[in-house]
Amino acid sequence: MGSRFRTWRLRWAIGGLLLAVCATVFPLAAAQPAAAHDVVETVEPADGSVVAAVPGMVRLTFNRTPIAIGSRILVNDESGTNQSDGPVVIVDNQVAQAIKAGAPAGRYRVVWRVVSSDSHPIEGSFIFTAGQANGIRQSGTARPAAQAPVQTPAEEAGFPWGVAAGGMALAACLIAVGAYVRRRLAPNEAAASTGNGP
Repeated sequence: MGSRFRTWRLRWAIGGLLLAVCATVFPLAAAQPAAAHDVVETVEPADGSVVAAVPGMVRLTFNRTPIAIGSRILVNDESGTNQSDGPVVIVDNQVAQAIKAGAPAGRYRVVWRVVSSDSHPIEGSFIFTAGQANGIRQSGTARPAAQAPVQTPAEEAGFPWGVAAGGMALAACLIAVGAYVRRRLAPNEAAASTGNGP
């Protein structure tokens, strides 16, 4: 009877330990994807800057290469009209959006949304002010339109290493606890079996 009681008490203790391990590891694993989001390093034109004329494109530089699918950039003028021209172009870690020729002077708000390399969408905005419309030089002569970079396929989505590390840590904990349980229960079960023998 005493041996069985000790066995059940040990099982309850191990169960509590397993719950504590899961409660610690799962939140850490869940927090990893948020920490792995791509980060904007620079924007062109710079946020809050004043430029001579509306540029041929806006460009964002990230710390990693975002995913092309689902990415979008709106270049809204003062009236709220989107002056974006064509699709978003991603080359390496740079995301570019061409602006329509003849886009008017004034204050612009660039609203962007891209899919991070960890497959999670991220978004933001920045503003700039242009003194002249797109395609006009201060001297009055035509300014060559900026050439958009050649679009190339974006790199494959980054593997969620944080989630994998969390899963591996949890698996290692469960294996270690399971081995510990077997070692502790084996002598007690053997003793209980001997005590209940004929």
